[in-house]
Amino acid sequence: MKHILKEIIYLDHNATTPIESAVAASMKELMEEEFGNPSSAYLLGKRAKERMDQARGQVACLLGCEQDEVIFTSGGSESNNTVLKGIVDLRKPTGFHIITSAVEHPAIINPALFLMELGVQVTFLPVDRFGRVNPDDVRKALRANTSLISIMLANNETGTLEPLKEVAAIGRDMGVPVHTDAAQAVGKLPLDVHDMGVDFLTVAGHKLYAPKGIGALFIKKGSMLTPLIHGASQEMDKRAGTENTLLAVGLGTACRVARDRINEDVLQSRALRDRLETLLFEGLEGLVLNGHPQERLPNTLNISVPGIEGAKILEGIPSLMASTGAACHDRSVKLSHVLSAMGVAPEEGMGTLRLTVGRSNTLEQIERAAELIINRVKALRAGTRR
Repeated sequence: MKHILKEIIYLDHNATTPIESAVAASMKELMEEEFGNPSSAYLLGKRAKERMDQARGQVACLLGCEQDEVIFTSGGSESNNTVLKGIVDLRKPTGFHIITSAVEHPAIINPALFLMELGVQVTFLPVDRFGRVNPDDVRKALRANTSLISIMLANNETGTLEPLKEVAAIGRDMGVPVHTDAAQAVGKLPLDVHDMGVDFLTVAGHKLYAPKGIGALFIKKGSMLTPLIHGASQEMDKRAGTENTLLAVGLGTACRVARDRINEDVLQSRALRDRLETLLFEGLEGLVLNGHPQERLPNTLNISVPGIEGAKILEGIPSLMASTGAACHDRSVKLSHVLSAMGVAPEEGMGTLRLTVGRSNTLEQIERAAELIINRVKALRAGTRR
């Protein structure tokens, strides 16, 4: 596997990240020496609880909140579902209204659609051509029974940053709690939940060099949520089930590493992303940038090559790992819901590539990736195979 990794250029860090070496080391230690249940009163249980508390503190430190405002979950999807479903009284759902956006991750959109089937009122706000919500639209959408505003911090496809502080201020003024799915932003940008003004924030471990299957949820003190999972009293009565100490320690370590090197990571990823963008736009005519040119994640580049399927570009570059933004079947193009909401034309969206850099990428890799993409597109435009 190590040999294979040396041969590829991985530019899909918004899909998932490799496990950081320090994270793997912290988990290995736990696997070999600790197996206690954190709820047990004897020594092994107490040691496990200490490790859980340490990990919880590391997550809280990265988010700028108190330790007892963080619960561990199985990932971003569970955290999102916990907030959307937990804010609603499912015994009488018709009395609730939720505001969200048309460009949210499916882990927000699908729970919202599920709640709509039960009778919850949901408003999906439109976005502009950059994929940003207008805070005025949030204000206009508020109703007397609005129980939650949920707007993502950074879009997973385009990297576009939403005007979350303005949205949170509106929620605060009207007494409506605000949640943000920050799965793509945690570890990529300096964050402070209280500065943002949110009541709930979602973390997904595998987006910041922790394992898959672990996440966290910030719940502001005093906020009320019905637990998604009922059982015993783990996670401060907010999430039942024996805690996964191993993965929690991994996430805690990943958060500590992210906090220690966040400024370095931002500068490095932005430099590599900008270099890739410059090379591609200099080397190819007609490229289109999707998302906001400035207000976006420092590691994310989403471009379209009009008239050429993104999948065909990538299938000719087997050493390049990246994502597309559309699926093409039987001469029809199905754009992602994000690009559709932004009003991207099908002939542009069909050629979308999402290129997202990370810690392990080098300038040499970036320049090689640009060369491979440019050559492949030119060959496809010329009608030849390469």
